[in-house]
Amino acid sequence: MGLNKPYNRALLVGDWFSTATNEQGDSLSEFAHLSADGSFEFRFVRQNKAGELIEEAIEYGDWGLVGNVHFTITKSEFIENEHFAADLNDENNYHAYHVTRLDSHVFVYQHVETQEEYVLRRLSPSVGMC
Repeated sequence: MGLNKPYNRALLVGDWFSTATNEQGDSLSEFAHLSADGSFEFRFVRQNKAGELIEEAIEYGDWGLVGNVHFTITKSEFIENEHFAADLNDENNYHAYHVTRLDSHVFVYQHVETQEEYVLRRLSPSVGMC
């Protein structure tokens, strides 16, 4: 799928996650909730090998999808239970990505500037349900 393919915005609405392990063996997880109204909540969690919480950050803001470009604007965040309003003059609160794959199960996107690729998988609302 090329970089010019337009994607259906409605496919992004819902809950997504990713998880990885860093060089120290810590688990790094992201949970993303994308609402139909264009708002988001991203939760980033780092745990040690024993499953103990090392760090947690939650970001709130707006998101969008135009053609094959996904973008986010962070407006506030909670770090260790302390709320911070985002500085909307800070360019680090604005991100744009090229979508390379989007379907009902997987969302793959690449940061426009850093070229870092991210893969999120949809969380099923019926996990554990028969």
